Amino acid sequence: MESNVKLTTKEKLGYGLGDTGSNIVFQVVINFMMFFYTDVFGITAAAAGTLMLVVRIFDAVTDPLMGALADRTQTRWGRYRPFLIWVAIPYGLLAVLAFTTPDASDGNKLVYAYVTYTLMMTAYTAINIPYSALGGVLTSDVRERASIQSWRFAMAKAGGLIIAAATLPLVAYFGEGDEQLGFSLAMAVMAIFAVLCFVGCFAFTKERVNVATNNVSIKEDIGIVLSNNQWWIIAGVTFFLLITVAMRGGVMPYYVSYYLGLENLIGTFVTVSMIGGIIGALVSNWASKVMCKVKLMKLACIGIAISNCILFFVPADLMYIALFITLLTQFFHMMLIPMLFSTIPDTVDHSISQNGRGPMAMSFSGHLLSLKFGIAIGGALTGWLLAAYGYQANVEQTETSLNGIVTIFSASPAIGALICLALLQLYKLDDAWSKRLVATKGQ
Repeated sequence: MESNVKLTTKEKLGYGLGDTGSNIVFQVVINFMMFFYTDVFGITAAAAGTLMLVVRIFDAVTDPLMGALADRTQTRWGRYRPFLIWVAIPYGLLAVLAFTTPDASDGNKLVYAYVTYTLMMTAYTAINIPYSALGGVLTSDVRERASIQSWRFAMAKAGGLIIAAATLPLVAYFGEGDEQLGFSLAMAVMAIFAVLCFVGCFAFTKERVNVATNNVSIKEDIGIVLSNNQWWIIAGVTFFLLITVAMRGGVMPYYVSYYLGLENLIGTFVTVSMIGGIIGALVSNWASKVMCKVKLMKLACIGIAISNCILFFVPADLMYIALFITLLTQFFHMMLIPMLFSTIPDTVDHSISQNGRGPMAMSFSGHLLSLKFGIAIGGALTGWLLAAYGYQANVEQTETSLNGIVTIFSASPAIGALICLALLQLYKLDDAWSKRLVATKGQ
């Protein structure tokens, strides 16, 4: 079967549906879970931050196992596609449970939060690792892989846009003043839509690239990935970038509610962020056709750093300026993300060229683990820093806590972007490398 193919728009849209489904749940976690835990569910910011970090320890076991399982799966539908069907409904059900508040003591509620959050993120692992690996086997064309990821993240942000526009209105509609009930029922509606997206992704995609496992052990698979220095660079960039994503997303409701004093505009800010992200992903799709994606990633890092530095100095009474700069930060962020994810299959090709082996799903599982550890560290830092700055739920904040909220929201992404820029100076799999690889395969 020809693997170096140009994909149709229909198939790119079909692949993107998978991340629309993932983000319908995942963006609620990023943008509302900390707020849900502290202001609705009823646990402290410090306890919520610790929870998000501790659960990631479990991922250190489940992610490699899931990568190994996916790489060794053989069905008539392919290696990775079947998981979109098998895990979709459990993922949706667990998301609903994670946003359900039990009638229990504070101690039992905390136990419930740990269990449901862990199970939800395990289901996320079980569907997202095969889904991510699927993007590496639709085609072996490097530029098409970049294009796939641009479509993927444009549609991921479309899912996020649905979340931004619908979450709080659905909570208000279903809850009628009871936010605990509202969050549970709102998530049920969104979970159904997510399941349909996964089914669509399965139906409209096709695996073409055969990545052999060579009957090696899981330990050897992990060793192959960990010996790949270019993979480590991308994992590092992802880790630091997602720390800031979690911090920024987690504190956005606090920034809008307490710093700007406009609680009714939380949904507007999240919506505008998603619109900026969609535009950024679409621009990255175009730019990757005329520019080396490594250079594009570096330019995006510079844009993230500069725009967030500007946002840090925007006063609370300039809401429209804050809203526009928020859009701009997400525009640059989503120019970076699709290119970042498109590099994982390139690191696999690099591994194959160096030692003859490169497990695709295991490489993505490690990448996803770095992503989730970044989110965990970011979530924990958000909770701990809010507590350190003196944040108290549902009361007027002190000047110290307001300054802390602004610092988390704007300064942390700027610092993270500069770290990512420094790491990308070490990444060598650019257009010139791709041309040499193609020439070598043709000999």
